[in-house]
Amino acid sequence: MKSPVTSLLLCILISSFTFGQPANKVISFFPAGTRLHGNIPYAKDTLQKHLLDIYLPANAKAGMPLVVWVHGGGWMQNDKYADMSYMKKTIHALLNNGFALASIDYRHSTQAVFPAQIQDCNQAVEFLYQNTGKYGYNKDKIALMGFSAGGHLASLLALSHNNRVPSFFAAGRKNSFRIAAVVDFYGPADFLAMLKPEQPNGTVDAVSMLLGASPIDRPDLAKQASPVTYIDKNDPPFLIIQGEKDPSVPQNQSKLLSSWLTLAQVKNHLIIVKDAPHYGEMFDEAYIKDKIIDFLKTEFKY
Repeated sequence: MKSPVTSLLLCILISSFTFGQPANKVISFFPAGTRLHGNIPYAKDTLQKHLLDIYLPANAKAGMPLVVWVHGGGWMQNDKYADMSYMKKTIHALLNNGFALASIDYRHSTQAVFPAQIQDCNQAVEFLYQNTGKYGYNKDKIALMGFSAGGHLASLLALSHNNRVPSFFAAGRKNSFRIAAVVDFYGPADFLAMLKPEQPNGTVDAVSMLLGASPIDRPDLAKQASPVTYIDKNDPPFLIIQGEKDPSVPQNQSKLLSSWLTLAQVKNHLIIVKDAPHYGEMFDEAYIKDKIIDFLKTEFKY
């Protein structure tokens, strides 16, 4: 018979690891009663970057909407827990309003260059779509929420959906899902409009690392990877949130995205957060959180 101490240690070990993966880093600040399905492989392989987490609210109802969280990190760092620590109010609001939340990982640009990242995002969302019955959310009420590089990927995924770009799908696969809405936090929208002076010898910027070449040398790749390239009247509505003093992604990127969407008659709303930098708790203020919830409820008709 196991001693109480042995049993306690076993419980700690079981709760700390899921199929050999580290314990979830953020569940501790989710609303009480949140149910976690962690480290789910979405691409039928064993890559750690091909995992996702699903968080179901305590008051989960059949047919609840799903928000897919796409993390930032310059396409070369961070994981599916990133950006959550400074967005706690928004996370609580999503779960407390009956939304399911899924957070996805994707390969870093240091592992594979573009379009690997958008292939991964398409695979992850397709997996979520195909498994709606298992987890209880509505396959026709899926929204994307991305931050920085994740904002770029969320926008690109949603806007290129109608274009069916073959290289955006792994191994010739196609997707079945439809995106109902996008919340884009300071994601790059047009790489050619972000061109900077030549980098000092030996340094490579994040966009060049993503593309595997400088945008000035491969404007074709830069255009292919830019969300604005794919805008048309059939795209989903956007809520775009940008820091006024963002040193990494100029606010004109979000303004350009909004303008192109408006010209295509796609519903969108742009919030420029006064004095805000590239990320942080200024994006989790009550008025932004409330706008996100109102936006999603309106588009989900929920």
